[in-house]
Amino acid sequence: MAVMKFKFNQKKRVKLAQGLWLMNWFSVFAGIVVFAMGLFLKIELRKRSDLMDNSESHFVPNCLILVGLLCCAFNGFAGKICYDSLDPTKFAKWKPILKLYLIVCFVFNIFIFFVALFCFLMRGSLDATLAKGLKSGMKFYRDTDTPGRCFMKKTIDMLQIEFKCCGNNGFRDWFEFQWISNRYLDFASKEVKDRIKSNVDGRYLVDGVPFSCCNPSSPRPCIQYQVSNNSAHYSYDYQTEELNLWNRGCREALLKYYSSMMSSMGVVVLLVYILEVSIMIGLRLLHTSLESITNPEDPDCESEGWVLEKSFKETMKSTMESLKKMGKVNQVEAQGAEGEGGTKTQAVTTVS
Repeated sequence: MAVMKFKFNQKKRVKLAQGLWLMNWFSVFAGIVVFAMGLFLKIELRKRSDLMDNSESHFVPNCLILVGLLCCAFNGFAGKICYDSLDPTKFAKWKPILKLYLIVCFVFNIFIFFVALFCFLMRGSLDATLAKGLKSGMKFYRDTDTPGRCFMKKTIDMLQIEFKCCGNNGFRDWFEFQWISNRYLDFASKEVKDRIKSNVDGRYLVDGVPFSCCNPSSPRPCIQYQVSNNSAHYSYDYQTEELNLWNRGCREALLKYYSSMMSSMGVVVLLVYILEVSIMIGLRLLHTSLESITNPEDPDCESEGWVLEKSFKETMKSTMESLKKMGKVNQVEAQGAEGEGGTKTQAVTTVS
């Protein structure tokens, strides 16, 4: 029994072709939108690539760019087919390749669906790469005189100001790193010597944070040094008072920013997927309704269109059988080639 079987007359076939033509060009526009989204996401990730541990995060934007380009190409091509289907003589040239094109569309739609899933599932990998990248960036914050790292201070300061965040998971992360360059330390000072000697790695660690962690909305002047020392500041309690520093970590801030962006993109890609599946089904109905016309000389005659000629179970069974036959044919051909090679070798040996 055929799946989604419908009867069509000339008027319905024309309406279907015209509707599909419009849908295809709308899908071309959707492809441009997806391409632009992928490009935007790639630029946003590249802006902060120095704070990411690897390049795997560019997999999703690359996929979005590819989906956008393929959408434009496939739907532009399908729009031409739908336009030519109104003229039987023009449509005849597309008949031999239309079935293959529908198979390619089916594979493409599966790819779109997985890209949409990747948009929603990328949060986990992005979380890990941001955690490692931010920690590495904080480690090199002080290297303002080192070639290749001299930009890291500005990058992190701009990040903390823009996203209103501090450190990796919070402002306390800065206590674990020497973020002040040796160039600005007075090694003749007893305090500096004591701090360096008290650290196993010989680093100058302080309970302070860079200026970019300060919250300008706070009425109190920023306390960025001796943050955990209550006696160093008047009317100050490190444990209970709401500090005038950003409490949120930059990993959380960036993760929220990128996750919300990719979730929105995932919804758009899912809508494009639904549109592409609808176009594929409509194109299949148009293809079968034109092929099943009994009298080509009478364009007004009725015809039947379907998505699957047999039931889904029977179609899967016949597809598996076809694949098995193809596998057996390839195996026989391979064995034949090996047999011919062996015969030739034996003949050469005999002649020798």
